[in-house]
Amino acid sequence: MNTLFIRKATGEDVPRVWIILQQAVEQMLREGKRQWSRNYPRPEHIEEDIERGVGHVLCQTDGTVIAYAAVVYTGEPAYDALEGRWLSDQPYVVVHRIAVADECKRQGVATRFMQMIEQQAIGNAVHSFRIDTNCDNLYMQRMLAGLGFSYTGECQYPQGSRLCYEKLI
Repeated sequence: MNTLFIRKATGEDVPRVWIILQQAVEQMLREGKRQWSRNYPRPEHIEEDIERGVGHVLCQTDGTVIAYAAVVYTGEPAYDALEGRWLSDQPYVVVHRIAVADECKRQGVATRFMQMIEQQAIGNAVHSFRIDTNCDNLYMQRMLAGLGFSYTGECQYPQGSRLCYEKLI
């Protein structure tokens, strides 16, 4: 695989990111997972992420976008009512809507993206990384365990309960 780099997403990235997110939705539906649906995420979520400056893309050396994530440093309101206990009270980075293009799956791209986000957070003097996932997203749960995240409890969204994880970095 080419050298990879992260950059903030722009409006020009929306069509490609939307394809990647649709691929992820289709995979989840095929596998019977309930985290995402035909109604979430939507193109408006990508556009809002970009407007807020949190949309990030993972690119190959030639600039081809192969993954997307919302990388947020301003907190996640659902995490304030965690049913469990966070590892720390410090500022944190949280990732939402992470997805990898079908042609790059099963190559460690999501893991590499998460590691690069972690390094970005450290560079921003943030030493806590939080994320949540659905109870049936076993791939994400395995990846988080492999990256050293600890299960901390559950949070609630309008779509349902999510398993929460944190890693001190």
